[in-house]
Formats: sequence, structure tokens, C-alpha cells
Amino acid sequence: MKRIGTWALYVVGTVAILYLALYAYAALTQRTLTPGDPIHIFRNPEAPSYS
Repeated sequence: MKRIGTWALYVVGTVAILYLALYAYAALTQRTLTPGDPIHIFRNPEAPSYS
């Protein structure tokens, strides 16, 4: 039982480290928003218009 607890702790620690690494990667590679830039919304031109 003690061995299972040890392995569970290792798994939880590994998942936590991977999550932090993914968060750091996302934070460092995000696009910067500058005020005044237009927002591009892409829409299917063949979609029906309900207005």
C-alpha cells in the first residue's frame, strides 16, 4: 500500500510539473494585443444570413 501511495505521489507531481510547463509555454508564446488593431472574425461565407 505504501508503494502505491509513493507512485501516486510521483504521478501527481509529474502531472503538476507538466501543467506548469504548458502554462509557461502558453504564457511566453501568446500573441500580443495592441490597442487599435482590428478584431478578425472569420465566418463561413456560405452560412445563411438570419438578419
